[in-house]
Amino acid sequence: MNVDMKRRLFLQQSMAAGAMGMLVGAGLLTPKAVLAAWPEEAFKAKSMSDALKVLLGSDATEASSEIKLTAPEIAENGAVVSIAVETGLANVESITILAINNPLPLVANFKLGEGAAAYTATRIKMGKSGDVIAVVKAGGKMYTAQAPVKVTVGGCE
Repeated sequence: MNVDMKRRLFLQQSMAAGAMGMLVGAGLLTPKAVLAAWPEEAFKAKSMSDALKVLLGSDATEASSEIKLTAPEIAENGAVVSIAVETGLANVESITILAINNPLPLVANFKLGEGAAAYTATRIKMGKSGDVIAVVKAGGKMYTAQAPVKVTVGGCE
């Protein structure tokens, strides 16, 4: 890419960012409208069942060996527990992660676009030992896998 193209790209992006800033500053565009929809009620639910009903419309799930949930057997620090989920199921719409013994069990939800790899990895907080559950919504059905994680130092309350 030559210098003129880099300069043009820089100017275009700067103008776009400035325009967004002006719209937010004028109150015409609120940060909530700019960000993705936030399913607040689901993340405040106190049970897995309630969270899934609000987030995905149902709590009817079935176990699947097609889901690979990677979680440590022992997490030395509950504030940073590495989790990975992948699946070979077709038509995956979303991957949801729950920590059952957390005060608010829903910890992550990833909506996947068509053709996206059905894989996600993140770090979650766990207040105490318990099962981590991955819920994969694929083809209109919900499938689960779970793994026990022993937490030696809690990360949330």
